[in-house]
Amino acid sequence: MPADRPTMPPVRLHPEAELARDALSAPLLARAARLARWAGTGVPVGVGGELVDKSLVAATEHLGLAGDEEGPAYTAEAWQLAVDTGLVEITEDDELDDAAAVDLPDDAAVGTATPGEELALLTSGSPQDVLDIWLGGMETVLADAVAPDLSDIAEQLADGGELDLDALDWNPEEEAELLDGILGNLYLLSALNEVPGQDVPLPALAASMIVPDDMDEPTDEILEEVSAAMMRLDDQFRVLEPIGLVAYRPVDEALIEELDEDGDTVRAAEPLADEDVARYGMVRLTPLGVWAVRARMLDAGVDAPAVGDLADKNADALLAALPDYPEVLAQAESEQWLAARTPLDAARDLLAAARGDDEYGPLRRLAAQQTLSLVAPEAEPALREVLDDRYLGGLARVWLAERGLPDIPEPSQDMVFWLTVDTIAAQLGDTDDAATAELRELVQGLTEQHSGFFDEVWRVDHPATAEVLEVMGQLHPDKKAAKEARKAAFKARSRQAD
Repeated sequence: MPADRPTMPPVRLHPEAELARDALSAPLLARAARLARWAGTGVPVGVGGELVDKSLVAATEHLGLAGDEEGPAYTAEAWQLAVDTGLVEITEDDELDDAAAVDLPDDAAVGTATPGEELALLTSGSPQDVLDIWLGGMETVLADAVAPDLSDIAEQLADGGELDLDALDWNPEEEAELLDGILGNLYLLSALNEVPGQDVPLPALAASMIVPDDMDEPTDEILEEVSAAMMRLDDQFRVLEPIGLVAYRPVDEALIEELDEDGDTVRAAEPLADEDVARYGMVRLTPLGVWAVRARMLDAGVDAPAVGDLADKNADALLAALPDYPEVLAQAESEQWLAARTPLDAARDLLAAARGDDEYGPLRRLAAQQTLSLVAPEAEPALREVLDDRYLGGLARVWLAERGLPDIPEPSQDMVFWLTVDTIAAQLGDTDDAATAELRELVQGLTEQHSGFFDEVWRVDHPATAEVLEVMGQLHPDKKAAKEARKAAFKARSRQAD
């Protein structure tokens, strides 16, 4: 296909209203919204907008987390999200100057938090308003996920020590790049999985970023890197799940203890028994996560199509894109495109766009044929109009015959051979094993049905005739037929050169 084909495969997005409901029900945003409403007429806050000790205790009780050991930490996290997303607004004490603020104890209040303007949008705004707020919060959470371990920082600062980022073995750019790559891989898997909602084993996901493609057997050093990456991802996904970006089943704590005791590494590049896979962690993007990662890709200039993007585009754009789509999503895209047009107009547009002798013509015609198979019988006049067309006459007869319609003229032998070459040419770029096997069966079947096939087909006036014959020579299981195909390919090339 053309060089501007999509960088990423298309995804099927859930409706915005459904995604907005998912965003509102994400535990972290839901807690942040509850705290913003709880702020009411004002809550004392510290220098960075954080809740002072008494307010933190009250907020934790309000969220029903007072009995949870991690309750205060969850509350502080939700409050910070409320501050970052504008769900609460901070008003500083005008009487307190910067110099005085430095000398205040940690739990001293220097300002007041009240509900912010964004809070009302969660209930009265549009789905897009909700998603915009959630997306801003997700960016905050992503930043938290790639931050260094706070315990390491606290250890450095103990006893008057100075912070040394180099000693933390932490590079913010590398951490962010690794997490972006992991989310990109999850997005790709979400797009390519015909069954939505499939979990990905964490070791395999970590290995996808570490193990070189050309490495047959990972070295111990590589496996150690994978194991370290897996543990880091376990920490990060635990941070990302409460915002609703991923659905995550964490690494079994008992397994982590076993690995620590044995000094072992995760054999991520090796198959795991079914009963062991879940212990190593399982993750997938949620529908909200797919939407969010796509939004970030679009902001970064990546072409990340979604099903329905082409509904208002012309037939040329549709046929250029569909060959890169997985079969299920190609059909979904075609159905949305057809829904915006009458059957007759859609058929005429598709047929007009399918013409052409360029190298992508066979793929366009195959995409047109697949889309036309979804068109209602009212399109019949458009198909009859092209029965004598060298490019379209064959597929038009197929369409009419599949619907059992009468008065279909017999095609000429030239048209049959031309359609045969065009059909095979459309499949030459697919190197998948299953597709190759299917093409091999097609090649064998054609030569068995038509005696003297190779004596005639080399004369077909199609740009891909010689290439098709060469492939037939490579795929045909019968040595004699394969030799005839190669001879025919030579004749076709000689004819084209004249």
